[in-house]
Amino acid sequence: MSDDWPKIQVEREACGDLFESLTPEQWASPSWCEGWNVLEVAGHLIAATQLSLASFFGHLVKAGFSFNRMVDADAKRCSSGDPSSLAAQMRSGALRRNHPPGPVTAMLGEAVVHGEDMRRPLGINRDVPEETLVTVADFYKSSSLLIGAKRRISGLHLEATDAAWANGDGPEVTGNLVSLILAMTGRRQAYAELSGEGVATLAARP
Repeated sequence: MSDDWPKIQVEREACGDLFESLTPEQWASPSWCEGWNVLEVAGHLIAATQLSLASFFGHLVKAGFSFNRMVDADAKRCSSGDPSSLAAQMRSGALRRNHPPGPVTAMLGEAVVHGEDMRRPLGINRDVPEETLVTVADFYKSSSLLIGAKRRISGLHLEATDAAWANGDGPEVTGNLVSLILAMTGRRQAYAELSGEGVATLAARP
């Protein structure tokens, strides 16, 4: 069993705590995940706790083999009920160890990044454990699968100002590690939280 599962459980439970605190206005607010509001991001996270290898391919077939269409449909399906039930669903899902195809660490990255996708536009802060952030940053720096982080930061030197983490050579990009992770995964809103001559290069990349 991956050592990342305990970290995933902590992040999912933190999302459950967040869900319990949100008002109808906050649920309807735009998130930092393009095209989704906070409620739909919550639905996506809950859907991720339900997917197994078999169900993933079943949903993909139903979506006409379009990964993006499948993800969007699952997010909207899981967010279509009463928002007051979502916290309990998230906490229940935090205990599961099933996952779709791909590295388990990708599930940790999703929980961290999508958690921030919901919190940041609402002005809600959470200190994600440094060990978790380092694990996620190390995963994304070497991966261009779906997210494109490796390609996005190619030729740049990223260095965290609040953790022992750095990567790459080239023009410098510095900031809090969670902000670097958000920038690596294409959250353009995070660029304002970064410094260095490499920020302009990063911002010019899709």
